[in-house]
Amino acid sequence: MQGARVILACRNVAKAEEAVEEIKTTPPTKPNRAQFNGDPGELAVCHLDLCNLASVRKCAQILNDTEANIHILINNAGVMMCPYAKTDDGYETQFQSNHLGHFLFTLLLLPKIIKSTPARIINVSSLAHVFGDINFDDINSERSYSARTAYAQSKLANVLFTKELARRLEEVKIEGITTYSLHPGVIATDLGRHFSKTMFPGARFGFENLLAPFIKTPELGAQTTIHCATDKKAGTETGLYYKECGITSSSSASNNIEKARRLWDVSVKLIGAEPKNDLNELLASLVPTK
Repeated sequence: MQGARVILACRNVAKAEEAVEEIKTTPPTKPNRAQFNGDPGELAVCHLDLCNLASVRKCAQILNDTEANIHILINNAGVMMCPYAKTDDGYETQFQSNHLGHFLFTLLLLPKIIKSTPARIINVSSLAHVFGDINFDDINSERSYSARTAYAQSKLANVLFTKELARRLEEVKIEGITTYSLHPGVIATDLGRHFSKTMFPGARFGFENLLAPFIKTPELGAQTTIHCATDKKAGTETGLYYKECGITSSSSASNNIEKARRLWDVSVKLIGAEPKNDLNELLASLVPTK
């Protein structure tokens, strides 16, 4: 993957541009320096707000119009255990930011990805998915809301989406695309900034100190994602769940085929489309009319 063109699709363009400059000017730490040898490639930024489906469509259209190929898609953005709120589209924030936005983004880019094979689609989930279930009767958490329950549901949705996408690609005999979901570990980022509001006062400080021996740097936390994106053997695997750069088991709920199919169809309806049994028909229906 040396010399690749990497596009950071981010909500905050200013922070994304700062990250680009940091990547260009800050050398990697010693344990992982070898993987950065060679041509550093090219970095670009594109605005993407997963909590606004119009923004998702716009970003996907820009990438489809400007990029000759898309070989790797990493769906890594999201929020964690935030206070209850609805997005611009009227959906619970964690469900849309962590799942529904990625679902639409992936489908809109999939025709380009199909033309770019071999290709990989990576959905960053969490160990928290084992505590989750999909509440189809209240998927938007309008009747009752728990920040932890909604987060676990969204992370389970990542794993179910990964498995169902792999199944549907195989069903229509599209080869050369592999899908992955993964737990990256507990990482030193700002993802837990809402803990003290949604759990109990001082929760963030307490958890950061309690888990300090297990917290990874962002660089180390990216290793399983990089493994799924670049490892040769991983390129022969699809629809599986990873942890610490290896395949591991996911929850029983994540392996429920009927649940995965139902979530797929519900998600299709929520992005404003009609469910199709054939993946190719669904992708064709998502192409905007001109």
